[in-house]
Amino acid sequence: MRNPRKHGAASGGSHERGTSAPGVSGENADGGYNAGMAVFSYIIGGIIVWSLIGWGLDFVWGTRWIVLAGALLGAIGGFYLSHMHGLTSSRKNAGERPAAGGPSEDGDTNAK
Repeated sequence: MRNPRKHGAASGGSHERGTSAPGVSGENADGGYNAGMAVFSYIIGGIIVWSLIGWGLDFVWGTRWIVLAGALLGAIGGFYLSHMHGLTSSRKNAGERPAAGGPSEDGDTNAK
């Protein structure tokens, strides 16, 4: 059986990495950063797009509040998309295994 932690050797990498952030491939060393940037992009992109739609509707209909509703809708929609893509869960790894929650396997080497 193939060891899932030794993916670096199969892909030509010279060193092993631990687990990566949810939704990000294991070959990428900046998994948490990339997942965070994806969440940020979804939320900010949703706010910008829906605010512009609300601004246009405000202009056409002569109102002032639809732009704010659009910004709120965009933020909620961006968070929903990032959640549906699995980028906001901190308790799962890329392989859909639960994250380690107990003591480390190396024993009490860091205990004081």
